Amino acid sequence: MHKILELGIEHISQLRALEASCFAYQWSEDQFKLGLERKAFRVLGCEKDGMLVGYLAYSTVLDEMEVLNLGVHPDFRRRGIGKALMLSLLQKCREMEIKRGLLDVKESNHPAIALYESLGFEKVGIRKNYYPDTREDAHLYDLEF
Repeated sequence: MHKILELGIEHISQLRALEASCFAYQWSEDQFKLGLERKAFRVLGCEKDGMLVGYLAYSTVLDEMEVLNLGVHPDFRRRGIGKALMLSLLQKCREMEIKRGLLDVKESNHPAIALYESLGFEKVGIRKNYYPDTREDAHLYDLEF
């Protein structure tokens, strides 16, 4: 069982360390701080034995939700952590009466694509050369609640 919790400003150093282990391109401390302080986005975290091993940043505007980042520590991948974070988010969305979920994913990230499609997200478009680190295309996904 995965322990999912809402993360706040006090978790920024753990979040940044986790993100650095997951992605070549990371958010700055100020981006996390301002976003969390201003409630521009929220972050769910997954802890295992007191260690932050996964996180999911998302935003909500009116009745729409967008997944901004989903990262799982490389040593803990393929153990259901990403799915647990997504299921927790989708439950929160239902409680908040969100009508639509959006996300983008690198075209080469087949495990993430499989996860999102298994949860009902449907591919609706492509953004060419979207990601700054790899210039990869982003596949756009949509979920109607």
